[in-house]
Amino acid sequence: MFEKSLYDLIRGLRNHKGNEKEYIQNCLKECRSEIRSPDMDLKATALLKLIYLEMNGHDMSWASFHVLEVMSSQKYHQKRVGYLGAVQSFRPDTDVLMMATNLLKKDLASSHPTTITLPIAALPHLVTPSLALSLLGDLLPRLTHSHASIKKKTVVTLYRLALVYPEALRAAWPKIKERLMDKDEDPSVTAAIVNVVCELGWRRPQDFLPLAPRLFELLVDGGNNWMAIKLIKLFATLTPLEPRLVRKLLPPLTNLIKTTPAMSLLYECINGIIQGGILGDGEDFSAREEVASLCVSKLRGMVSVNSDPNLKYVALLAFNRIVTTHPMLVAEQEDVILECIDSEDISIRIKALDLVQGMVSSDNLLSIVGRLMRQLKASSSALAQQQNGVEDLDDSSDDGSGKRAKSQEQAAPLPDEYTIDVIGRILGMCSQDNYANVIDFDWYIDVLTQLVRIAPPPRTRALDSDSLPSPKPAIDISEKIGNELRNVAVKVKAVRPAAVRAAELIISRLNTETVSSRPVVAGALKPLAFVVGEYAFQLSSPDDTLRNMLSLVPRADYPEVLATCLQSIPKLFAHVAGDDQALWTPERKSSLSLLMARVIHVLEPLAQHPYLEVQERAVEFIELLKLTAEAASGQAPSTNEIQQDAPLLLTQAIPSLFAGWELNSVAPGAQYNVPIPSGLDLDEPIHSNLGGLLSQADSLMLPTQGDDEFEVYYNQRPAPTSISSGPAIERLVDAPEEVGNSYQQAGEESYLDADIVARRKAERRERNKDDPFYIPDMSSSRTGTSTPIHNILQKENGPDLDIDAIPVMSLDLEKLSISGPSRQQQHHPRQPRQKIVIEADETLGVSGGNSGVSTPGARPGYDSENNSDSFNLSKAAKKPKQKSLLQFNSSVLGGLSLTDEQQPDDGFAHERQQKEEAEMAQAMREVQRLRLEMQRANERIQVAQGVPVEGVAVVKKKKKKAVKADEGEGQVVKKKKKKVDKEVPSIAISIGCEIKGACLWLLMSSRDQGVCIYSQAAHL
Repeated sequence: MFEKSLYDLIRGLRNHKGNEKEYIQNCLKECRSEIRSPDMDLKATALLKLIYLEMNGHDMSWASFHVLEVMSSQKYHQKRVGYLGAVQSFRPDTDVLMMATNLLKKDLASSHPTTITLPIAALPHLVTPSLALSLLGDLLPRLTHSHASIKKKTVVTLYRLALVYPEALRAAWPKIKERLMDKDEDPSVTAAIVNVVCELGWRRPQDFLPLAPRLFELLVDGGNNWMAIKLIKLFATLTPLEPRLVRKLLPPLTNLIKTTPAMSLLYECINGIIQGGILGDGEDFSAREEVASLCVSKLRGMVSVNSDPNLKYVALLAFNRIVTTHPMLVAEQEDVILECIDSEDISIRIKALDLVQGMVSSDNLLSIVGRLMRQLKASSSALAQQQNGVEDLDDSSDDGSGKRAKSQEQAAPLPDEYTIDVIGRILGMCSQDNYANVIDFDWYIDVLTQLVRIAPPPRTRALDSDSLPSPKPAIDISEKIGNELRNVAVKVKAVRPAAVRAAELIISRLNTETVSSRPVVAGALKPLAFVVGEYAFQLSSPDDTLRNMLSLVPRADYPEVLATCLQSIPKLFAHVAGDDQALWTPERKSSLSLLMARVIHVLEPLAQHPYLEVQERAVEFIELLKLTAEAASGQAPSTNEIQQDAPLLLTQAIPSLFAGWELNSVAPGAQYNVPIPSGLDLDEPIHSNLGGLLSQADSLMLPTQGDDEFEVYYNQRPAPTSISSGPAIERLVDAPEEVGNSYQQAGEESYLDADIVARRKAERRERNKDDPFYIPDMSSSRTGTSTPIHNILQKENGPDLDIDAIPVMSLDLEKLSISGPSRQQQHHPRQPRQKIVIEADETLGVSGGNSGVSTPGARPGYDSENNSDSFNLSKAAKKPKQKSLLQFNSSVLGGLSLTDEQQPDDGFAHERQQKEEAEMAQAMREVQRLRLEMQRANERIQVAQGVPVEGVAVVKKKKKKAVKADEGEGQVVKKKKKKVDKEVPSIAISIGCEIKGACLWLLMSSRDQGVCIYSQAAHL
């Protein structure tokens, strides 16, 4: 009488803020007592409250039997609550689910449509294989019900049943197909059937090709946008099987794209055209180009006009698919695509990056890379300001509020993962097809220099830890940048001096801007050390580069970097000290002696490095330099009377170690083509007693060397005044941001540092000083030649130009005509741009063997979905396949054929079927023979026992009445013993065993027919 309703429960839960747990426990106790009540209204109310609490995380599986009781109610409002409780709480392993089968059958056969809809709506949540098998016969008649809502729900429920019991779809398909082909059917039922067919079509599209005319009719005359979307998706899977559908589908899809106002249908039409192969190879080229242009224009509108990020994302997805077939059309939309790179949504940024990477060419490479570089530069500046403590400037001046406002307007730093991804894409776009898109390698070298400064450092472990040097991280983007600079230096000889100077500047910057107490973790040091060592003769200052390398080697954190640096230092030393034309003066002798002493001092700690390659190279070069130092000390210097030559170890021996063939670029897969020598055994130990030798080496006590005079001078450096990674002008907060645009290179100042821009301008002025068509910068000093009219203006008017004071010049036409030809001969034609030669990778042409990818510039086909570095790294490790959020798995329908004809899997299917039929016929004959033999044996047994051949009439025995208890109390009723049958002859037993064995073999060979034969033989 005073029970709570659901509204009272919700109201009380809101009133008990902070004490909900205790209130819910009290409500659960009340529901436990109420649900056991015989009153069905009270039971239904308690169940409704339990359903609400279950949706808040409280278990109600204990009330499953009471749910079944409410489901069996005759009142509709109570039955509805019961079915809701079943959907919410029943699981496939619920015990009472078996008891609900008859109840579901009863409700499915009800005469009330509202009652029929309850089990149909609940079955998709409760279905199990056994339940689907039991209810299939009750669901199929509902497909012909008079109410359209019941037919619609039945179609969807049958699909859910087919996911757990695939044979249900085979039984229901004829009626579903009949409803689909009926033109007078209700549109809602037709839409439901189209949904089911679309879900089945991508599994086995060949089963639905006969329905193409009817589906095309629904697409043209349907008028339902959602059904049209499903039909377009279905046709996208059917067109690869039937290419003639492309010509049929093109007019209606084009009409829908031009006329529909629905963005969802517009996108699905474009997506269906792309997936259906209409934009691919075809006969009508003009029609395909027209459709492609229409699709691109509509997608441009979705990106530029609409502010919905979802529409932008799906439009970029479509662009990524179109760019594989029509890259030029997509490249025309460069402006709107590049706008998406600066979007706040990171997913839109990633898709825009995928797109620009696929549409890059030599014409738009500079603009695309410049846009990405500006984004990275802004993020790097914001990060540098955060690290340098810009907030301290807010309290130091009166206009601190303006500075705070300006710092808030700047872009926030980008995540390191995104920065690494963008840098990787820039490198991939520029190096694509062996640098086919790069037309200005000087610009590319400057971009690489800027990227080294922007690249985030790798984060592997704490830099202050005292552990052994750890292996390099899997992703070090700075090393990839250095590798690109090394590749340019090796492959492009025309710009090799510029690449070597860039490597020299980067090494100098690493040495000056890294704190001496911190290790160097930049992976770019390894390839840069190779460049400055291999091409030391092109360095502008080899002495400074050698000193920088000697300062960086003790702080290198990774052994692979150390090994390369140790190989580079002797090359630099050989170039610095190996001049055989220089005199062996006392100054040279002392400077080289000091230099060798410093190199030995730097390399000696590495002689005991745990990394064997570092240890080996350090020991070799130390011993070599010690011999050279002894030879230099024993060689007297030159005097005015006697000319002495430098030691041959300095001028001949050491330089000859690194002189020889030039190292060229080798293809990545060329190593697999190298044949293994016949006598080489890599498993054979180097020494038979290698372990003993190593143990003896560990036990040797090497003398320790004390500090020498070079310790203080070379290793104790003054603390740097600044650790900023940018020029000083960037630290001026109030400096106005000036972005200059030039007609040669648009916006270089916006993404290159000031020193790089100044150097590029100086090189450009020097290169074009004699070019009369070049207009130099008026703010810089003039280095070009002056024209006569310019000299006159400067002399007569001064810096201020007066138009009225321009002098009048006398022109003598005769002299002009005489001097004209000679003056024209002085003007040489403009020299064409020098063609850059890019060397290809070297490889070995060995036939056979396991050769890798050895094609120069080999690049796999553009994959618009998976070409991101971060995505590739995440997909390197195979993850377990994720289940659907709805826990549906439709893979079981892949092997189910809806047609009666079973298509053979191979050419031997017909022969295999004939063989099985022959074996089945032979087995049937064997069973028949054994059955006749058993029948004859039974007849012989009956004749031997005196039974006539025609048989004996069986007389039914009369039942004796039981003796009453009062008539014979003392008598004991004896039970009659049964007659023991005579022994059956052994021939019958043997025949029976043979029949049983034959039937079992038949059952194993062919289950479908063997079961029936086995049951008949068992009956015999």
